Amino acid sequence: MPHFNMASAENGDDSSDSDHRHKRRKTNMMRPAAPNSMANANAAASPAAPNSFAARMMAKMGHVEGQGLGATGRGRLAPIETQLRPQGAGLGTVKEKTKQAKEEEKREAAFRGEQVEDSSEEERKRKRRLKEKRKPEATSGAGTEVPKPKQKFRTAAEMEAAADGLEVPNVLKAIIDATGQETRLLTSTAGLLSSQNTMVPAETESTKIARRARRDLEDFTNEWNNIKERKTFFEDEEIQLSLEITKEDEEIRAMEGAIAVVEELQSLYLLVSDEESTWNAIIEKVELLERSVPTLEDTLGLREIAVAAIHPLFKAAMQDWKPLQQPTSVVPHLEKLRHMLGIHPEPTSKELALQNRDSYPKSQTKSTTRYETMVHTLWLPPVRSAIINDWDVHDSRPLTKLIDIWTPVLPSFILANVIDQLVVGRLSDAVAAWRPRRSRHGQPHEWVFPWLPYLDEQHTDPRSSTGLLSDVKRKLKAALNTWDLSSGVLPGLDQWRSVFKSDLPSMLVRHLLPRIALYLSENFEVNPPDQDLTPLEDVLKWKSQFPIATIAQLFVAEFFPKWHQTLYLWLTSDAPNYGEVNQWYQWWKQELNDRLPSGFNELPVIDAEWQKGVATLNIALDALEDGLDVSTQLEMPTAGPALPPAPSTPLATTPIPKPAHVFEAVTTFKDVVDDWCAENGLFMVPLREADMQTGLPLFRITASASGKGGVVIYLKGDVVWVRSAAREGTEVRAFMPMGLDEGLVARAEKR
Repeated sequence: MPHFNMASAENGDDSSDSDHRHKRRKTNMMRPAAPNSMANANAAASPAAPNSFAARMMAKMGHVEGQGLGATGRGRLAPIETQLRPQGAGLGTVKEKTKQAKEEEKREAAFRGEQVEDSSEEERKRKRRLKEKRKPEATSGAGTEVPKPKQKFRTAAEMEAAADGLEVPNVLKAIIDATGQETRLLTSTAGLLSSQNTMVPAETESTKIARRARRDLEDFTNEWNNIKERKTFFEDEEIQLSLEITKEDEEIRAMEGAIAVVEELQSLYLLVSDEESTWNAIIEKVELLERSVPTLEDTLGLREIAVAAIHPLFKAAMQDWKPLQQPTSVVPHLEKLRHMLGIHPEPTSKELALQNRDSYPKSQTKSTTRYETMVHTLWLPPVRSAIINDWDVHDSRPLTKLIDIWTPVLPSFILANVIDQLVVGRLSDAVAAWRPRRSRHGQPHEWVFPWLPYLDEQHTDPRSSTGLLSDVKRKLKAALNTWDLSSGVLPGLDQWRSVFKSDLPSMLVRHLLPRIALYLSENFEVNPPDQDLTPLEDVLKWKSQFPIATIAQLFVAEFFPKWHQTLYLWLTSDAPNYGEVNQWYQWWKQELNDRLPSGFNELPVIDAEWQKGVATLNIALDALEDGLDVSTQLEMPTAGPALPPAPSTPLATTPIPKPAHVFEAVTTFKDVVDDWCAENGLFMVPLREADMQTGLPLFRITASASGKGGVVIYLKGDVVWVRSAAREGTEVRAFMPMGLDEGLVARAEKR
């Protein structure tokens, strides 16, 4: 038997009271964690010591204290902080996110340009929305509830009045009373339903009968109104159906009449033998068909019927048709059927810019209509053949007449095909073959101008890089570079001024003015004894092509240096006749005044040259009066050619240098080849590459305006080297020298 030990009781025996002590050691579930555990958590959340191993390793990896983790510093600022829950507590007992986690979320959202709200703020907003949703829907502006409307009952008489045609028996009227102010008792003759304010405590069988009778009457009333509405609807539907039946009957009769007309159209070809009479008869029947069924045009396909009716006649007319000799053909008959064929007038054609003309409307569908197919199949082939084989491109009148007559009845795409593919092609070939010096077919403006109203912007814009006017511009530039100035103005140049506008003066200054200055410098001399004005007259033929100020600069650069040089030689000769010098001065001044535009001598630059001559003459007279040597008093002009002696006195034969020209034109062998190509209707196109052996730039000489075909050359010295054909079995092509002759023209014209 165990004995009770006082010491063991005082010291506590683990074996004897273990259960009791275990209960005392159990932690309270709602008590916060022990202080030592919170300290450990705070220590884990605090940053590492500056000299700790972790801090040193992070510093080696590039981490900067105070910044976040990662290369951009946008990572976490502090270690992850733990949030402890009481022992045994489930999720949601406490807030799981710590303050540090919320701050990190806000920081990351700021980097992304977003804004994160606290969960507490979101909870408040959610509760506010729920509260607003629970409020009654019908409230006044001040927030007070609006009382519900009282339920209003109708009497039997009101129900009878609301249902038109419904008759309520008097028995029901006596039984049913929806509302009332006074108390009514249930009798055999009185109403069974008393006032709601004085209802008997217990609902009797009579009250049930009255309520059921009132409900049945309301149902009967509603059903009666529904039946009346359906009756009205069916009556309207009947009227609508009768109208549709009447319309369909009219359409059937119209279709029967149209079928009869179509049958008559089929028999017309057998009854009428004359072509003109057949056309008139068919047109009459088609117009009758259009008038008889004006509303069924799309349903019956009247356009297809009209095209089918005229197709045999149109085909027969196109078989032996000569478009240039008989341009009218069947156009008057087609114009009578404009509406039936789908031809509508328009003030202008957007596709071809044909002003003040009717044109075929642009099709809105991808497929062609029957009429368009007929014209494309039967009309276009003879017109194409006539333009290619029979039309003289230098005479535009037959073809323009044909196009003007057919434009009102032609589809736009067919007319565009004729202009862009056929006419423009022939005109481009004619411009390429034009030779300014030996043209037998007139000048380009005579056969290009009539087509300008028919062409689109690509061909009528002089600044365009491609097109008909661009080809003409290139030919004019080549002609100005090679034209003989003594032959006068290039024919047709004035007519192109209205087309090229500001481009033509620029072309003249770049390509013609330097040649005029060089011509005047090399061929004109100021010779008082035997003055030859032919070179000056050749130059003055071009005076209308330049502004008067440009002509004045030309004379200052090329004429007056020679004139001043002659005046100096005359005055410094032995015993000059000053009277003859004065007459010579006045003669030249009058000559220029007569040959040049009015006011030429009054221009400041020209007047300065005349005043310079007068000053030279006065200096010579003053030196003569003072007995001085005139040659020592006059300054010798710096420019001027060697001139023959004056009329009565010999002059010194000392050579005098030529003037420094304002308009310098350095001619190279490439310019010579360019001029030769222009004279022969060829093009010299740079290839933007060099020969592999010599390193010289390559060019292509060809007769095609597109720059294809022809021969490849390079220029070495004053020789043209032409690439020959590849040797048999190899791809080696040698260059051989070749002259600027017909042989090179023949090779360049090969396609």
